Amino acid sequence: MWTDENRKRYERSHLRYPSDLTDEEWALIEPLIPPAKSGGRKRTVNMREVTNGVMYVLSTGCQWRYLPKDLPSKSTVFRYFDTWSHDGTLKAIHNELYVKCREAAEREASPTAAIIDSQSVKSAEKGGPLLMRMATMPVKRSKARNAMFW
Repeated sequence: MWTDENRKRYERSHLRYPSDLTDEEWALIEPLIPPAKSGGRKRTVNMREVTNGVMYVLSTGCQWRYLPKDLPSKSTVFRYFDTWSHDGTLKAIHNELYVKCREAAEREASPTAAIIDSQSVKSAEKGGPLLMRMATMPVKRSKARNAMFW
């Protein structure tokens, strides 16, 4: 419910972008970010800024090339987004935040009931979450498509 207390709690005007993580949000997510791989160069990118970049694209739906210049480069943000979606980091972050929200609402961690409509069933048959990831990737055309067949 939108009370004065909740409005202050969820106020995001002090952030650079509304999609940026607050200190409290970052404290929840930071332990779930995989550490840098051993060997090779040291990680020089700020992982909080990378996460802010991913959140910016996911919340605004903008194209990668329209990522603001004060965030890490689009190739860096996309590389981490792609890696995290493959290795399950994004899913782990979602699950952690989901459980915290359920606990804050004094509900059990997993719901005991669900509502399924025909639209949800259709998207699940076509691939569900994979479609969101595919929408962010460039189109790849096969060479056979360009060949002339008689």
